[in-house]
Amino acid sequence: MSRLRRTPRLSLLTRVFLANAAVLLAIALLLLFSPVEIDFPVTATQVVIIVSGFAVSLALDFVLLRPVIAPVRRLAATMRAVEPLDPGRRLAIPHADAEVAALTEAFNDMLDRLEAERRESGRRALAAQEEVRRRIARELHDEVGQVLTGVMLSLEDAEARESVRRSLDDVRRIAGELRPQTLDELGLQSSLRALCTTADAQPGLHVERRLELGDADLTADVELVVYRVAQESFTNIMRHAEATEMMVSLEQLGGALRLVVRDNGRGIAPGDELNASGLSGMRERALHIGGRLSIRPAPGGGTEVVLDVPVPEGPE
Repeated sequence: MSRLRRTPRLSLLTRVFLANAAVLLAIALLLLFSPVEIDFPVTATQVVIIVSGFAVSLALDFVLLRPVIAPVRRLAATMRAVEPLDPGRRLAIPHADAEVAALTEAFNDMLDRLEAERRESGRRALAAQEEVRRRIARELHDEVGQVLTGVMLSLEDAEARESVRRSLDDVRRIAGELRPQTLDELGLQSSLRALCTTADAQPGLHVERRLELGDADLTADVELVVYRVAQESFTNIMRHAEATEMMVSLEQLGGALRLVVRDNGRGIAPGDELNASGLSGMRERALHIGGRLSIRPAPGGGTEVVLDVPVPEGPE
């Protein structure tokens, strides 16, 4: 990542030395050219003059050193403000001393390495997690599903067969949530349409779709993260939001893909389950693909989830 390099001024040590030298020079000149004489024992007037001179020296030293130390304090404050879930922020200390400039550059380089390693380790963890999901979904669909199908066909009681059929539907639904076949076979837009269809079937909830992906060539990782963020958003809306309207949009804006999931529900309250579980997971997934996730109040009430992912533009 390119950063603006500034020509550093004098070193911090040199500036502190010069500030203190200025104070000592002022004291020396005062002693050389001042008519004040010190007796022994000192008089009350001389004590006042000495104490006043000492106080003035301290004040002058503070005034001279404060702007020298200010860049270090700004550097420390900015370091504390760096948020791991909000990558890309880098330190920039204008008019920095040589030491502060070196610290700033070293800290920014460290952030570059940490964020790159975090993205790579996150991708590996995500791939391993999805592989486990895929294996469990396949076993549920193939093995458990076949067993339940055999049991259903062997039962003579209609009520028992209906109960097993519902269990079979639940197994297939869980397998689909773990790893949707449409994502592997038909792509992101079809998977999102399937999510919208499922949500729209909920009593009292209407889903508006604006899926206009265009010609974007998305990697499997990007498609997976976008789908999982949408899936988590749908789950939170149906479980917690008490919404009657929901809007889902997917579009390409210049060099970025934007997913928006908006509802007219009760919004996010402090201590909401979304903050405790789903929010951090969605942000972590977004970081793995260099994306940025924001969750904010929607216009008119409710919640709006926005995921922006940098992607190459499609052919014109």
